[in-house]
Amino acid sequence: MFTRLGCTSFGGPIAHLGYFRDEFVARRRWLDEQAYADLVALCQFLPGPASSQVGIALGTLRAGLIGGLVAWLGFTLPSALLMIAAAYGVRFLDGDADWLHGLKVVAVAVVAQAVWGMVRTLCPDRQRASVALVAAIVLLAFPGAIIQVAVIVVGGIIGWRFLQDAPLPPARAFAVPFSRGFAVTCWVLFFGLLVALPLMRQAMPGDGLALFDSFYRAGALVFGGGHVVLPLLHAEVVPPGRVSDAQFIAGYGMAQAVPGPLFTFAAYLGAAQAPAPDGWQGGLLALLAIFLPAWLLVIGALPFWDRLRARAGAQAALRGMNAAVVGILLAALYAPIATTAIVRPLDFALALGCFGMLVLWKWPPWIVVVVAGVAGAALSVL
Repeated sequence: MFTRLGCTSFGGPIAHLGYFRDEFVARRRWLDEQAYADLVALCQFLPGPASSQVGIALGTLRAGLIGGLVAWLGFTLPSALLMIAAAYGVRFLDGDADWLHGLKVVAVAVVAQAVWGMVRTLCPDRQRASVALVAAIVLLAFPGAIIQVAVIVVGGIIGWRFLQDAPLPPARAFAVPFSRGFAVTCWVLFFGLLVALPLMRQAMPGDGLALFDSFYRAGALVFGGGHVVLPLLHAEVVPPGRVSDAQFIAGYGMAQAVPGPLFTFAAYLGAAQAPAPDGWQGGLLALLAIFLPAWLLVIGALPFWDRLRARAGAQAALRGMNAAVVGILLAALYAPIATTAIVRPLDFALALGCFGMLVLWKWPPWIVVVVAGVAGAALSVL
């Protein structure tokens, strides 16, 4: 069933959570509404891809760690294989091809749609909207992965201090099929790799270790899901020359045309990069590296979530962090997305049309991507 969802779940992480709810709450009744909402809250609290972490947690709670692995493979591999195949094509194409430029333009519309939706749900009041606005201003003035993480931390502190006014959900217990000791081991491994991989990269230079370290760090430090990982991945692969800016933005546009988690964009980047390991080996290595933190975090957090989520401070910090995430995405909409894709008035017109297809007319993302590619080629003659 997770493989079927991985082949049909278009629309991004929020849509994926809707698909999961329909399948496992409404149809199969694996858990009730409140338990599912609590699980979603846990995965939104953690860094990493929220929808993939919910899938891992659902499989784990149902059938243990093997069940979690099967759920992740089923939901992730269809998208990852399609993205690796796309990388083989893009590597040998002209980065300035007209249809690829259309895919860069559609990425503007997709990120704008994400900002639109997240502002409405995560910044419904002046306080959180202000956090988002200041976060965007700071990141535009001082771009960088470290600043992005700092903005999220400060957002959490602001939320903990000033946003403790929302009611808490009732606590619901989970039947976790492993011990707290195993969970602590996962947390130790998560932080251990975060510290050890950069040190090993300096002591033993190599393209494979550098690739694993870059994508592991991106998966470990991003809050807010697939769209927000974009600046981190861009900083890791474009300035060092692993992939060109045109390849990066075109691949991000292609990622909108496939179902499943957006983090499989990492498989595209690993396969499309210039130094070895590249091709399918680089794609699978990057895929494993970016999803490993999600695994370690969700398995490490499940046994402790009941106690943590009952605290008002933790819920308030989450609200502030989510508002900061909106600001990060807003800054990313300008750079690198819009600055790369919008080079003439017709590009902006195409981006507006794609935004309307997604937000107003509710067209499936894969159709909008196809339309943008065709339009990019057609507009070249104007």
